[in-house]
Amino acid sequence: MKIDFSKYSNNLELKENGIWFSKSTQTISYPEDGNDLCLELEDFSFWFKHRNDCIIQLVKSFSPNENFFDVGGGNGFVSLGLQNAGVNVSLLEPGISGVLNAKKRNIENVVCATTQNCGLVNEFVENIGVFDVVEHIEDEQAFLRSCNSMLKSKGKIFVTVPAFNFLWSNEDDYSGHFRRYTTKTLQNSLEKAGFKLLYNSYLFSLLPLPIYLMRTLPSKLNMHKNFSDKDKFVKEHKSNKSSGVLEKVWQWELNKIKNLSKIPFGSTVIAVAEKV
Repeated sequence: MKIDFSKYSNNLELKENGIWFSKSTQTISYPEDGNDLCLELEDFSFWFKHRNDCIIQLVKSFSPNENFFDVGGGNGFVSLGLQNAGVNVSLLEPGISGVLNAKKRNIENVVCATTQNCGLVNEFVENIGVFDVVEHIEDEQAFLRSCNSMLKSKGKIFVTVPAFNFLWSNEDDYSGHFRRYTTKTLQNSLEKAGFKLLYNSYLFSLLPLPIYLMRTLPSKLNMHKNFSDKDKFVKEHKSNKSSGVLEKVWQWELNKIKNLSKIPFGSTVIAVAEKV
């Protein structure tokens, strides 16, 4: 369903390409080529696919039939998955390349803005998703509170973030991360911003050890310096695609998510919380 955002904001204008743009700009902590790099990976990456499957399952469990704002949603990969699952989704993304790529993917509602400069009225939407976004925001609480203000009463926020500071590497620095999380620290951040936790868990239970050996340890030894190497990212995201054993692990994790059971360890934290 198309949304006329001019009814809900005095700072958005519709351009000829069908994308809504903010009249003001804001600096973001994300590599300039980040969205284009992700675009090359998303359609064949085991990581993006599994994360999408888990996100869609949680949306189905908690709020399947209400409007959804994918905030900082990059090229619209999550938005496309939700849209194909029947969710009325809108993409809110500050990066020009991201919104253009999302439009090519036929995402119906695309807004080029941040939560701070979109100018949308308070209590506008039922659901917000911030998927691997919060770690890029220096003032985490200001961002989460801006999401809170956009949500209607008892509206829900869906979150994924990278897990565990002991996995910090040069890639976190390159990607513009300010922090990594545990289930507990993410819960504390959400509660401080006016949310009540409904569910959280880890994902990618097999990845912490490879991440530590292939990224964290080499970073500590000053062996990895160039994390903009596209070939390296492509190799990593393709590496587990055909593994039957790993596919069984991802399916086990998805079943845990469907049953709202918790996965005790992993490289990503996923959570759902409700506006108090």
